[in-house]
Amino acid sequence: MQYVWFIWSIIIFALWAVVYFLKKDSRKEMLKMSWITVLFGLTEPLFVPEYWHPPSLFDLAIKTGFDIESLIFSFAIGGIGTVLYNLIFKRRYVKMPRSERNHDMHKLHIYILFVPFFVFLALGPFTPLSHIYCGILALFLGGLATTYCRPDLSTKIWISGFLFTLLYLIYFGSILPFYPKYVEQFWNLDNLTKFFVFGIPIEELLFAFTFGIYWAGLYEHMYWRKLIKPTVES
Repeated sequence: MQYVWFIWSIIIFALWAVVYFLKKDSRKEMLKMSWITVLFGLTEPLFVPEYWHPPSLFDLAIKTGFDIESLIFSFAIGGIGTVLYNLIFKRRYVKMPRSERNHDMHKLHIYILFVPFFVFLALGPFTPLSHIYCGILALFLGGLATTYCRPDLSTKIWISGFLFTLLYLIYFGSILPFYPKYVEQFWNLDNLTKFFVFGIPIEELLFAFTFGIYWAGLYEHMYWRKLIKPTVES
């Protein structure tokens, strides 16, 4: 099982490459958000071994808490999470008019962008909650906060949560038939609810849902973009 996590990360990166190829008009956005998400891969020491302890390339996860696979995984889900809704529902980005940017609801723009970080920092050191639950709650509240000043993104945000969860369910499930004991061996189940969906810890699916709702609207929120449905040329 030494290379399962590496194979897993390559699978999600391959999916990223397929989306990147198909969504030509959003490649710039995918790359921007993927490079931002790479930073989340550096948080792995918060979760190893508290949440899980996967075998990794050069045994880096166990030796240092960091691993190469987390960087690949984070890069891939950042780009996919950004454009998954757009790919399925045929939407593209346009700049938000300055008149709309000056609306009162955007006065807290910069603070709302960082709601997940504020929540995580408030919960992590000061509560007995495991970091995975702090992260899930932080992402969920971040998604809710986004809908406050960007109600136009509400549909994308909530649908993206379910889309990314479904994608993650398929992605996670692709490994379990080959390595049915993988979760049992490498997740720290004593720190979790031990509730599973098709053999997948519910925490993984909650992460997928909350990541989906937060990340789905982040590009538009950060860079003042709106979504439109392209007109069909005759």
